[in-house]
Amino acid sequence: MLKVSIAGASGYVGGELLRLLLGHPEVEVKQVTSERYAGQPVHFLHPNLRGRTALRLVSLQDLEPCDVVFVAFPHGQVAPRIEEFAAVAGRIVDLSADFRLHDPADYPRWYGWEHPAPQWLPRFVYGLPELHREALREARYASGVGCNATVINLALWPLYRAGVIGKTVVEVKVGSSEGGAAPTRASHHPERSHVVRSYAPTGHRHLAEMLQELAFDGRRPDIHMSVTSVELVRGALATAHCFLTEDLGEKDIWRLYRQAYNGEPFIRIVKFRRGFYRYPEPKILAGSNYCDIGFAREEGSDRLVVIAAIDNLMKGAAGTAVQAMNVMCGFAEPTGLEFPGLHPI
Repeated sequence: MLKVSIAGASGYVGGELLRLLLGHPEVEVKQVTSERYAGQPVHFLHPNLRGRTALRLVSLQDLEPCDVVFVAFPHGQVAPRIEEFAAVAGRIVDLSADFRLHDPADYPRWYGWEHPAPQWLPRFVYGLPELHREALREARYASGVGCNATVINLALWPLYRAGVIGKTVVEVKVGSSEGGAAPTRASHHPERSHVVRSYAPTGHRHLAEMLQELAFDGRRPDIHMSVTSVELVRGALATAHCFLTEDLGEKDIWRLYRQAYNGEPFIRIVKFRRGFYRYPEPKILAGSNYCDIGFAREEGSDRLVVIAAIDNLMKGAAGTAVQAMNVMCGFAEPTGLEFPGLHPI
């Protein structure tokens, strides 16, 4: 059994990691850490795990050697301590943004700080298996992925790879869990309930991952993004308005997505002429690691609308991290991630 630990298990992503790893047949969860809640049983923070484990949270200073450590710290807190984590485990999956971007010059621009360990950036593989599976097979270190970046990257990667779209404008609607477990004035229930709030009309930092991952043959993607908070706890729905550079019909679009994602265990193309569920919806993906993608070609114009949905805590964070570990460690990729979601919920 692979021995794994979670550094930073008190947040929503840490709780999702623990839920997934407790049900993973190939791993044993050795330790989970929290400075504030050290000594408490994990169900004190994650009540859905009551009776599933006797683990108690420990301080980071008590973290023992293991095979894989998942690091679910806030952005900016992993890179200064990367040597410490590397001394604990032979493999690291870091769910923060600290090693997502290849160019250290991008960190002052998008995150407001100089990278303290730029020599480590080339050692990390961007941890989205659909895009970097072969590199992950040989990797010891994988970065996490931004949830908004993930839903957009998966939605648009086949089109950018084929070089068939020019300017793209994307609106992402997201649930409250994207803001994390720490309460703020904006997350206070009277302020957050029933909200449709545009909180990042421009300049969202996940755009950096899209500019990095959707660049092909030296072409910088002409992509623009806005993010809106809506009345959800889990979920992200991306609606991308793509302007085609070629006259492609729906059959051509189908072909591009099938070529790109044929055999992918967690990508589903959702496009039906009848019924309620003709296009992707985040509600039915809660708790699952799927990304559903659909599209609609506007007649008489060059506009293609691509719609994609994920659970931001799963495919946008913990689920993809476990999927990356499966690839890195040679396990069957869907192991521990087979849950299909609930309906109705």
